[in-house]
Amino acid sequence: MSIGNSPETDRPSVGRALQQARIAAGLTVEEVSTATRVRIPIVHAIEQDDFSRCGGDVYARGHIRTVARAVSLDPGPLIDRFDAEHGGRPTPTDLSAPIFETERIRSEPRRPNWTAAMVAAIVAVVGFVGFTLFSGGDGGDNGPIVAGGSNAKPAPAPTRHPSTIKPPLPEPSDSAVAGLPKDKVTIKVTARDGQSWVSAKDGSGKLLEDSLLKQGESKTFTDKQRIDLVLGNAPAVQLYVNGKEVREIGKKGPVERLSYTPGDPQAG
Repeated sequence: MSIGNSPETDRPSVGRALQQARIAAGLTVEEVSTATRVRIPIVHAIEQDDFSRCGGDVYARGHIRTVARAVSLDPGPLIDRFDAEHGGRPTPTDLSAPIFETERIRSEPRRPNWTAAMVAAIVAVVGFVGFTLFSGGDGGDNGPIVAGGSNAKPAPAPTRHPSTIKPPLPEPSDSAVAGLPKDKVTIKVTARDGQSWVSAKDGSGKLLEDSLLKQGESKTFTDKQRIDLVLGNAPAVQLYVNGKEVREIGKKGPVERLSYTPGDPQAG
């Protein structure tokens, strides 16, 4: 009598699951490494279920979680399987409150600082004498004005020279490329909601950009014919083409390959 494979045996390993998700997303190992900052040899090793190059289980869990998110895969089940295959996570020691209370080192009661008290008293006496001498002088109009008195006058507001008054700054525009020439294609890419890997080529195939944009960073590209884009983590990107925002970025998946020409934004 033969015994069939169990569902646990049929399920792909952690590395194999990450590799399949990367291929399904249309990403190369180099693109995943650029987007996650996990070195290429480590990505290759993880896909082969070799976690010895990660530097320990803690770092291996972090790499698995980062790579899984880059290929649009839920890291939770992968982390659970990794823990099950590597002895699980260490259980923290449970220390009860009474133990902390008995082992707590109680500080001795603080003794009064008589020197500081004497210095404070001397300062108070000197201040009172000085105030008395100052307020007991000439009682004319030039004397100090007591708050609430009949002669109390509001202090005049300080005047500012017109040259020192700065006009309010204008509100920033939503697009820095609005109003550009219609005979060119101009693209502005902003990593608005997270970091994104960006590759851009002009109409002749020349590589204009191939880098990772941190959150908040922007890049602008211009060409007379066409600009071809590849965007990683596309849902985090804000894209303006020829002065108009393209709002459908990231609807097709985490990686978008787009082409734009002069005129209204038309993705090729």
